[in-house]
Amino acid sequence: MDKIDELISAANIRLKEQRISISIERHGAWLRLRGTFPPKPGAKQDRPSRQRIYPGISATPEGVRVAEKEAFKVRLSLDEKNFDWQVYTRHNNCDDRSPSTVGEWILLFEEDYFNRRRKDNQTLTTWRTEYRAVFRRLPPDEPLNAEVLRQAILATYPDTKTRRRFCICLGALARFARVELDITLLKGDYSPKRVTPRQIPDDETILENFYKISNPSWRWVYGMMACYGLRNHEVFRVDLEAFANSHICTVLEGKTGSRRVWPFHPEWVEEFDLHGLQVPPLNLERSNASLGGDVSQHFRRQSIDFAAYNLRHAWAIRTLEYGLENSLAAQQMGHSLEVHSELYHHWISEKQHQRAFELLLKRADRPKPPSVNFSKQ
Repeated sequence: MDKIDELISAANIRLKEQRISISIERHGAWLRLRGTFPPKPGAKQDRPSRQRIYPGISATPEGVRVAEKEAFKVRLSLDEKNFDWQVYTRHNNCDDRSPSTVGEWILLFEEDYFNRRRKDNQTLTTWRTEYRAVFRRLPPDEPLNAEVLRQAILATYPDTKTRRRFCICLGALARFARVELDITLLKGDYSPKRVTPRQIPDDETILENFYKISNPSWRWVYGMMACYGLRNHEVFRVDLEAFANSHICTVLEGKTGSRRVWPFHPEWVEEFDLHGLQVPPLNLERSNASLGGDVSQHFRRQSIDFAAYNLRHAWAIRTLEYGLENSLAAQQMGHSLEVHSELYHHWISEKQHQRAFELLLKRADRPKPPSVNFSKQ
C-alpha cells in the first residue's frame, strides 16, 4: 500500500464513522466516489443502485482531501433530494483515461512528488537531474505501460549508474501508475565498489594546491571543502553567521538535509582563513547542480591537480586516520553508514591502514595481551 492508498483508507474510515455511505476509490490516475445513487438520465432502471461517479479529481494527496469533501457534498445533495448527475457526467471520461499517456502520468507524478516534500533547491535539483532527465527519454504521447518503461531501461548500458538510475526512477513511476514492472533482473549489479578508485590527494598536495588559487573567495571555497569534506554546492549552503564564531560548520541545505561537521584538520581553519568568510559573489538562488558545476569549472581553470570532489574523499580517509568512528564520519558527510563503508573505505590504501594501526597502538587505553609469570620450580 503506497501513500495515496493509505490516505484513501484513512479518509474512508472517517466517512464511515460519519455514516456518509460513500467511499473513495482509486482508478489509475484518478479518484472516484462509490455509493448508492439515483438512476442516471436515460437509464432503464428506476431505482437507486450502487454506482460510481467521477468528480475529475486526480489521485494525489491533495486530491484525496478534495474527494473527501466532495463525498460530504454528495451526501448532502442526496439527503436534500437535489442530486444532479449532470454535475458529474462531464468527468465520466476520466474512467477512459486509464492508463493515460506517459506525459499525463509524469505531470501527475510531479504533482505528487512535490506534494510530499518541500520545494527547495535540494528537491528541485533532485527532480531535474534524476527524475526529469530520465522521463525525457520516454515517448510522451504513448500510453504508459510496462513495455514502454522496459524499453527505456534496456536502452541504457547494463551494470552502470545510468541503468540503476533509470530503474529507480521508472520503477517509482510504475508504482505510482500501478503498472506491473519487474526491474529485478534489469537493474544489474552496479555498485559504487565497482567504480575505479580515484587518486586521492594527500594532505601535502592539498596544501600546495590551495596556494595555487589566486582569488581569495575561491581559496575559501577550496579550504572549506578540504577542511570539512563538503560537497561542491554545500559550501554555499553553510550557516555563515554561526560559523563565524565556531569551528563547527553547519550545512543548512545538504543533499540529505541539515547537519554539523567538524574540521579535520582543525589547524586548517586558521591556515585557510576560513573565518574570513570570503564567499564568491554568485547567485545563490541557483540550483545546487549549477553551483556545484561552477566549483568544478573553477578548479579546472586553476589547474588544480585533482577533481574538486576528491577533497571530500580525502576528508573521509583523514577521519579514519584520526580514529573517528565510521558512523560519526558518515553522519558528518551526510550519507548512510552503508554508503560510507562501500564508497569511501574502498579507496583506503595500505598506507592509510598502517597509519590507523600505528595511531591505535599509541593509545594508552588500548587492550594489552595477558602476561604469564612462570615461577622457577
